[in-house]
Amino acid sequence: MASTGLGSQSEIAELLTKAKGLHNRILFVLLAFVIYRIGTHVPLPGVDVTALASFQSNLQTGLFGMFNMFSGGALSRMAIFALNIMPYITASIIIQLLAASYPALGELKKEGEVGRRKMNQYTRYLTVVLAFTQGFGLATGIMHQTAMVGGEVTPLVMNPGLAFQLQTALTITTGSLFLMWLGEQINVRGIGNGISLLIFAGIVAELPKTIAQIANLASTGALSGFVVLAIIVGAITAILFIVYMETAVRKIPIQYPKRQGMFGAVNMDANHLPLKLNLAGVIPPIFASALLMVPVTMASYAPEAAWAQFIGQYLSPGQTIYLAIFVALIIFFSFFYVATVSFNPEETADNLKKSGAFIPGIRPGASTASFLDSIATRLTALGALYLAFVCAVPDLLHRDSTIPFYIGGTSLLIIVSVTIDTVARIQSALIAQKYESLLKKTALRGGKGGGLLGGRK
Repeated sequence: MASTGLGSQSEIAELLTKAKGLHNRILFVLLAFVIYRIGTHVPLPGVDVTALASFQSNLQTGLFGMFNMFSGGALSRMAIFALNIMPYITASIIIQLLAASYPALGELKKEGEVGRRKMNQYTRYLTVVLAFTQGFGLATGIMHQTAMVGGEVTPLVMNPGLAFQLQTALTITTGSLFLMWLGEQINVRGIGNGISLLIFAGIVAELPKTIAQIANLASTGALSGFVVLAIIVGAITAILFIVYMETAVRKIPIQYPKRQGMFGAVNMDANHLPLKLNLAGVIPPIFASALLMVPVTMASYAPEAAWAQFIGQYLSPGQTIYLAIFVALIIFFSFFYVATVSFNPEETADNLKKSGAFIPGIRPGASTASFLDSIATRLTALGALYLAFVCAVPDLLHRDSTIPFYIGGTSLLIIVSVTIDTVARIQSALIAQKYESLLKKTALRGGKGGGLLGGRK
């Protein structure tokens, strides 16, 4: 394992014990998870809970199964957090696409903090519109659904009508906005990465249920021992592969010119600029999944229409059309996110030039930016193919299996990626605390005359 710069295990434990500020941040995240999980179990007003319990199996397969896992089971329970944070993610996609194509909006990105706040404000406004639209569509869809309760056909909605549709749309909109706010609070008061952590919490919360389903099906003989073994081996292999790809970096050598030290000339310093193989992170699959929710929402307005049935039949995990669209969206958002958000070769080249660093054999400035851009493009291509492979292959295998619930590569990718990122953030906080402690000790020694220049006034 690579060194973290934190020292031995005992030193890491000591740092964790003394990191009171970090403790508070982690506790805040855990509290946010608890609030989120409570919301995923609060049912929408007007929904027959008994009938819904019989109908839940229909919401745990296909495209709804994927979104149900993202929402931590809230969709199958028709809870107030049924849409999770997906409307906010979709709004973010639309705003970023508009910023890339509409000059007036794109200029906001260059205005620093003020521009960022304006874009966040536009994103929130659009989130309200999308959440209300999707909530209204979801209410319309479940009004047409029935379930067998005690041998009788029972509708899921006790009092269907416009009042129920508006009530449900407002409730779901409020829930989505609350989760948006909660994610922002995790960024400010927690350990960052709030939106991804909420999705992570929902997926992890459903894992015990999935494992119990596998064990139950194996005990009844519905799943053979070979299939169960294949699932376990496949999951472990996928985790190892994702960890390897997420931690893989391309090290670009950089050098600093000779510098004059206290005791004479210091030889040229050599270092490297690390670029992750997957520069886009886990954002492309999340964006692609959020956009695929749009046609499902549209279909819920007219579930009996031919085009709506076409969407329900062919836009489900494992279907050829779904996989083609899903892979295309992942590749598109990989390049789009890297180009607009994740990596700026011109800015990186400018920072290297200002610090006096250079890449051997490459001129500083425009040549360096062009060189970094070419490397980033190749890395993004590899990263996009890796993301498409991890997310699409399990769906393809699931189509040909007899497993009656959804198991997706996207969920596994989010779990592993967010875990790696969260651990890295905690390690960074511990390293910062370690150096802060060393600086305090050095200052105290210097004040007592124990430093190199201590005692001199």
